[in-house]
Amino acid sequence: MSLEEVQQVQVGIDMGTVSGGAPAKLDIEELLATRLLVQGNSGSGKSHLLRRLLEQSAQWVQQVIIDPEGDFVTLSDKYGHVVVDGERTEAELAGIADRIRRHRVSCVLTLEGLDIEQQMRAAAAFLNGLFDADRDYWYPVLVVVDEAQMFAPSVGGDVSEDARKMSLGAMTNLMCRGRKRGLAGVIATQRLAKLAKNVAAEASNFLMGRTFLDIDMARAADLLGMDRRQAEMFRDLKRGNFVALGPALSRRPLPIVIGNVETSARSSSPKLMPLPDAPQDVEDLIFTPDPEEFARPIVRRAPPAPRPTTDILAELSRSTPVASDEGVVIAPRASAPELSAEEREERLVAVLQEILSDPQAGYRTDSVLYQEFLVRARMRRVPGPPMSMGEFRRRMAISRSGVDEETASGETWAMALDLSSRVSDDLQGVFLLVAKAAIKGEPCPSDQQIARAYGTHSARRARRLLGYFEEQGLVVVHTDFSGKRIVAFPDMQVETAPGAADAPGDGTDMASAAE
Repeated sequence: MSLEEVQQVQVGIDMGTVSGGAPAKLDIEELLATRLLVQGNSGSGKSHLLRRLLEQSAQWVQQVIIDPEGDFVTLSDKYGHVVVDGERTEAELAGIADRIRRHRVSCVLTLEGLDIEQQMRAAAAFLNGLFDADRDYWYPVLVVVDEAQMFAPSVGGDVSEDARKMSLGAMTNLMCRGRKRGLAGVIATQRLAKLAKNVAAEASNFLMGRTFLDIDMARAADLLGMDRRQAEMFRDLKRGNFVALGPALSRRPLPIVIGNVETSARSSSPKLMPLPDAPQDVEDLIFTPDPEEFARPIVRRAPPAPRPTTDILAELSRSTPVASDEGVVIAPRASAPELSAEEREERLVAVLQEILSDPQAGYRTDSVLYQEFLVRARMRRVPGPPMSMGEFRRRMAISRSGVDEETASGETWAMALDLSSRVSDDLQGVFLLVAKAAIKGEPCPSDQQIARAYGTHSARRARRLLGYFEEQGLVVVHTDFSGKRIVAFPDMQVETAPGAADAPGDGTDMASAAE
């Protein structure tokens, strides 16, 4: 079907039947603009519903599935979805997500084998990669997130606060701001009460399945605009039966039965099977050890560790034989001349300067900048193992501070570097920016300059950062008689000159770092 023909057709995919046997249609174009929330307890047919939706819409729209259990990887056999293993670094996942959008390929991100915190970080990195794609590639994508309460929890759990914020922020971007970028969120959850309200509230279409807890039934009834007394009906819904509401489904609550699917999940519901006839010597079979049992090594099954990105890039940087079309092996390309440590450092510094010279570099995440750094380093033929993510962040923090060679060689700056290790990686650039100003007796950086070093436009957040440093006992913030701000570093016995907090940022901090 041509593009013109597709644009003239209003696509209504078949989700099953309504009472009376009429087909239950879902307007896929309306869904892309209004998003969908699916709720149902375990065993209600929630995953079956998602599979029906994905199969019916596969030919019409690009699909991305966040799959915590690996159940949807079977879509690749029939519909060509690319399976992406979540056991990768955040930079790798962000880069893959960006290329997924560029080339408009449907994919399944399988997180099977990862613990819950690793799943949250991997899903967040992938979703952020989709969200941060260039405007030229904002094509419509159906983003399905199964078990959404894991990635957008309403309260903190056993995972770290950093992982929870990262995952919740990515899910909020998907549901709240994703529409303008072509991302249509379809989230499924077992428990509405465990799903963050600001994420669930952005959906305009609902498919509610069987649920038993009063709090979940009450929230489902509220979302469907039903009376609380009618919420009891959710306890009586059979497997595969859902109540639909929304502009893409029905203007009034409509019971539907989900139709059959063509693919199946790798896992299935347990089936009853008769037990085998018990042998007469069953106790001897159970309690008598095998003679070789104690000689067998204990095998601890664990998912294979992913190859580090640095190892892959190092392998790619080495020349290898290439076979021509005639089957003749061509001699390997001559390797690049060996560089001294000083020459290699010069190339690395040049790559960092290229990245920092971009005016928007201050507002990009470290993972995106690191991916760009690795590509530029390969283009410049920098030998040796690539720089690690931790070292990259450290160098970026020092470069963003704008410190000159003379200051960097002093003992006071060495003390500033030691103090900066007491704060997290994302705050070191801000700390060193203010420390450099104090060491050189320069005016205290303005809120806009501090915000830029942190990668944000929020002046209020910049003020909070200084307050955080003061709470940690690293700095003392005070003002002079004219109300200008001064930041003192007691451990280094230095302080900045008075500076206006509301002074406009002139961008010289990043420019000097790039010189």
